Formats: sequence, structure tokens, C-alpha cells
Amino acid sequence: MHRRHLLATGFALPALLSGRAGAVTPAGRPGPDGITRTHALSLLGEPALPADFTHWPWVNPAAPKGGEIVRSALGSFDSLNPFILRGTPAVGLGTLYDTLLRDSFDEASTAYGHLAGAIELPADQSWVAFELRPEARWHDGKPITAEDVVWTFEALRTQGRPNYRSYYADVTGAVAEGPRRVVFRFKDGTNRELPLILGQLPVLPKHWWEGREFGRPMLDIPLGSGPYRLDRFEAGRSLVYRRVEDYWGRDLPTMKGTANFDTTRYEYFRDSTVVLEAFKAGQIDIRQENVAKDWATAYDFPALRRGLVKREEIPNEVPAGMQAFIVNLRRPLFQDARVRRALIEVFDFEWMNANLFYNSYRRTRSYFANSELASSGLPQGRELEILEKYRGKLPDRLFTEEYRLPVTDGSGNNREGLRRALDLLRAAGWTVKDRKLVNAKGEGFAFEILLNGPSFERVALPYIQSLQRLGMEPRVRTIDPAQYEVRMDGFDFDMTIDVLGQSLSPGNEQRGYFSCAEAEKQGSENHAGICNPIIDELVELLIAAPDRAELLARTHALDRVLLWHDFMIPNWHSSVFRLAWWDKLGRPPRNPRYALAIDSWWIDPARAGAMEQARREAQQQK
Repeated sequence: MHRRHLLATGFALPALLSGRAGAVTPAGRPGPDGITRTHALSLLGEPALPADFTHWPWVNPAAPKGGEIVRSALGSFDSLNPFILRGTPAVGLGTLYDTLLRDSFDEASTAYGHLAGAIELPADQSWVAFELRPEARWHDGKPITAEDVVWTFEALRTQGRPNYRSYYADVTGAVAEGPRRVVFRFKDGTNRELPLILGQLPVLPKHWWEGREFGRPMLDIPLGSGPYRLDRFEAGRSLVYRRVEDYWGRDLPTMKGTANFDTTRYEYFRDSTVVLEAFKAGQIDIRQENVAKDWATAYDFPALRRGLVKREEIPNEVPAGMQAFIVNLRRPLFQDARVRRALIEVFDFEWMNANLFYNSYRRTRSYFANSELASSGLPQGRELEILEKYRGKLPDRLFTEEYRLPVTDGSGNNREGLRRALDLLRAAGWTVKDRKLVNAKGEGFAFEILLNGPSFERVALPYIQSLQRLGMEPRVRTIDPAQYEVRMDGFDFDMTIDVLGQSLSPGNEQRGYFSCAEAEKQGSENHAGICNPIIDELVELLIAAPDRAELLARTHALDRVLLWHDFMIPNWHSSVFRLAWWDKLGRPPRNPRYALAIDSWWIDPARAGAMEQARREAQQQK
């Protein structure tokens, strides 16, 4: 949804791979001046690849170039500017721009020099310097300069989406100290994630933007520096990106074996059901399936039976984060924690998993699920020390009970959960009159669950039926993704489904998710409107963690406090990518640990020819 929109454009703030955990570790040793000059940075120890590495370990450096891959997108678009709040940006724009560093999808919280050929970091980590490669060029042939980097940073911070301002909050300034050297200075050296964050900066051409208003949506084809340029588009319907033959970085170790397709075409569809049918018909080349029912039942079609389509569950080690039904805490209806817990008690995950998901999911029980960062048991050790400061201001049970979500027998008859929910609602001032739940003023408990596509209707509708048994009056409204984006940016919803992505090293992105400063900032990631001074303090404490052990303790504390406030109705997660593709696509022998890395796939000429012949024969038989 909102975060998915950012992921689709390629400009999600680096929460998944570039988190933080104590001091950034540069590859190399400090010089006599205490400054380390390096090719890579990591938050989890020494980077795995040496300065002379030739390519990523998971790619095929000899992968053939050529052909076209067709991919899908949902909804529509009306802008080619993905950096601002206004408009709905197109997918795929991330391939137009280079970043200072590139994440390693095989190493958590590790990035290697890309636009930047060298990185400098002092011992106190109060600044970072990037030295641009002299061969770096925009697609119009002009060199990429430090001034471009500084201009980009200031434009994003002052006119970009609110996320950028919170993410760069501890950067005091950026200075071009020469044509190819840019230095970012920090408030102090405690926010050790900042060098990696700044390495993800998508550098924009200052000269191209002169005379254009950065804060407005646009449909001018942007000038970039990356492996692809936007060749053509039909507003709201399709885009074609073409590989840049003379791309300046094609031989970099961070690019070898990637960007193999001559063209990447995106076709827009109204909803995922239509996308699946288009995939079956061969109009789309690859599909990541997120609907368990479809994965279990909808992939028995002729092309798959004939071997023209492959499908596989690809294991990954991506932290699950939190997917949940979230309520808008700005609404008076949801401000009582007892009401929110009642909503949790009614949600019957076990029945849904058995009857809707073919038992393919696990319940999410932490904001940092599927990682060592998830809290468990009772607080103890250093975590308990952190939380003791807030004893009396937090629920007493936090210190004496493990946080638990309700578990049902999966029969669909959740009488115990409904009974507990009704007790909580009565304690919060709600009563049942004439089979309708009302407050002291006689107002009913009515709200809307807002969705951006039909896929989640099959989850929301059974949940609604359970809520109606309590006398509530919920309803579902499904709108198109563009309308949904506008309403989410303006916090115009009662309840929806949201995804909070996490990393193995959480840091600055937690401000965007949970801080008071973001709660009322339109377009922020704090959709739920969480605002609590204790949570604010824990977020800042987490960001300033000096080492991995302290990061774990502080994250456990934050997770536990979030859970005990019952802000969200947690959903589920999986540790595999469900992927189906037409067999003309070739792929490396293994997948990296933390991503699908489709940019390392290619068109296999022999298989593409055989597949086309099989398609023609099938048409003739018809």
C-alpha cells in the first residue's frame, strides 16, 4: 500500500537492508589522521567483499544482454516525479538514477561504492565524505558532480516527501569540497546509520531541474544516469524503459551481471485478479504471488502443465516487520486501548489460515517478526533496565506477563474471543442495545475498512461478520490505488491494512513509523497516528545505540511497548517469495538472501525461441 508504493518506484527509504547497529564498520584501517578511506560500509561487522571484487556473488557475470521483460503494476500513474507527496508516480523510476552506494542483497546493512569510488569516515563518525567516480555521466554526457549531490540532498530535504526530512534530520549540511568530493556533516556521531542512509541518495541532475518546479508532479521524461532511460510511456497505462548501451557504470562490480534486459515494459492493471489472467495468457512474463489461495489453486493452466511456465517458492531471510489492520488513532472511536484490544480478540487468524490461506502463514507477533529483534518472554537484563525508567507510566502487566495474541481452535466459532471483547467494550463505556453497540450518547460503533484492491476483501469480510456479532457496524470500501494513496496521505481513513517493513538493524525509519513529529505530518509513514512520549524516547534511544547488544535490548524494549499498547491487529507473514515466470527467462543458480534481484535475470534466447514456437503451435491447434 503506502510503503508498497515507494517500493514500486524504487525509492523506498532504505529500511530493509540499510538499517543500523552501532558504529558503521568501514572496510580498511584508519590512516595517520584517524580517517578511514574505504570502498564499503557495514553495520554488522566487516563487509564480506574486498575492494577488488569483480561482481556480486549471486549474479552471472556473463549473463546475455537483450530481449524484453514485461511486468505488471496496479492502478495508474500521473507523474514521473517519485520524490514528492503530490501525484501518483510511475513504477520503475529507480532504474533511471544512480546512488552513491549500492546495497548488497546478500549482506544485511552493507553497501558498496557505486557512484562513489571512495568513502571517507573519521573515527568519531561525525561526517562522511563521498568521492565520485570521474567517469560518472548523465545520459546527456555531462559529468555527475558534487554539486548535483548537494542540490539533490537539499531538494529532497526541503521539497521532497516528509520521510526524507525525518530520515535526514540529524544531517546538519552537505558541502561540495571540489568537483567530485561531497561531505555530509552530522549533529554528532551518535546516529551511526547516517553514512549508509546518505549512500542511498538517488542523485539528480541539477542542470536538468533548473527552470522546473521540483515540488510539482510532471510528465517530462526525466534525465538520469542509471542503466535504463525512459523510452516512452502512455500516461496511466504503460511505460517502456530501455537499457543505456553506453551506460557509464556497466562494468562496475556493482553492475556486472545485472540490467540484462534491453527493455523493461510495465503494463498497468486495475487489480491483481486481472494481472493473474494476463500472466496466464502470456501478456506478463513474471509474477510474484501474494495471495495464498491463488498460489494453491489458480496455477493449474495449460502453459504450466506443458512446462512453459515455471513456479517456485524461493526462501528468503527478509525480516517480516509488521503487516496489520491498523486503526486511525486520530479518530475518537479508537483512542481507548480497551477498544483496540477488543478488535484484536475478535480477529480469528487460525480460522483464516486454515480456510483462506491453506495454512501457509505464521501469525505475526512482533513489530520485528522473523528476526532476533523481536521481543519475547518477560523483560530482563538490559531491556528491563531500560523499561524500569517508565514503570508506572506503562501497563503494569508489561513487567509481569508475556504479551500474547489470542489463539482460537480454528473452527470459526470464536465465542471466547467475542466474550472477552464484549467485556473490554463494556469497561470502555459501550453497551449493547437492541443488538447494536452504542456509547453513553447512543452513538453506534460504526467505521469503514479502506482497501486499495479486492485481494484483502476475502480477509476483511469474515472479520466484519465477527465484529457485527458484537453489535458493531463496520463496512468495507475498496477504491483504486491512486485514490487510496491520496486518502492515506491525508489520514482520511478509519481502518486499513498497512505494512511496516523492518531490517536486521532498525534505526532512523522508526521515527517515520512511530514518532509524534510524524503523526500529524501529511504523507508521513505514521499512518496509525501513534504519539506517545515514551515511544519517542525509545525510538531516539534505539537510533543512538552504540553497539549490537545495546541495539537488541533497545529494540526489544520498543517492540514490547508498542505491542502492549495494542495499536494494531497483527496479521501474518511468510519466509518465502512465491514466484511464477514464463520459461524464456534465465536466472542465476541461487538467489541472494534478502531480495528477489530480478535485475540479475535475463532472456534465454534458445528457450525464448522454443516457447514462441510452442505458442504458435497451440494457436494453430485452436
